[in-house]
Amino acid sequence: MAEGLKILEKVKVAYDIPIVTDVHETIQCEAVGRAADVIQIPAFLCRQTDLLVEAAKTGRIINIKKGQFCAPSVMVNSAEKIRLAGNPNVMVCERGTMFGYNDLIVDPRNLEWMREANCPVVADITHSLQQPAGRKLDGGGVASGGFRELIPCIARTAVAVGVDGIFMEVHDNPLNAPVDGPTQWVGKIPRIVRVDKQVIVYR
Repeated sequence: MAEGLKILEKVKVAYDIPIVTDVHETIQCEAVGRAADVIQIPAFLCRQTDLLVEAAKTGRIINIKKGQFCAPSVMVNSAEKIRLAGNPNVMVCERGTMFGYNDLIVDPRNLEWMREANCPVVADITHSLQQPAGRKLDGGGVASGGFRELIPCIARTAVAVGVDGIFMEVHDNPLNAPVDGPTQWVGKIPRIVRVDKQVIVYR
């Protein structure tokens, strides 16, 4: 973790950009909070009170991804745990909902219903197109598949609903990406313009 944070700090300085990264255990929060501008709570950990509270104590912006197994109303409690720990800097993120086995669906209603958390709402337009463990690997095992070609569609949908931000993964060569290749946007990040709290994405 120490080496990883050094890399993130170098990127932050070299490109003069804010950094967002996950935490998975309470013991990681303090160190990550010194390097990152936004601490992200992974979807499967969105209800873990001890992790939420420890992340909140850093004072950083906390981005909580909605669990694929959760109703949007769950995010009300998760966001409140951050505020009750003394940190008003919280946002919630839609990243798809389980739809049977090995598939997710994006329900645009969630982007509206998550407003009940009384904080900014972000749409993850790449992870939400995953097919978890839906791709067999040569030689055995499985990996996540997905629908890269639908990224612009989901982005436009989220913007039309009125999200406050968009989260996405980008890679120059997704076929060689260590993880999430099938749902990473290829090449350069699409041009993003912020207008009246909305993020407008252009291909």
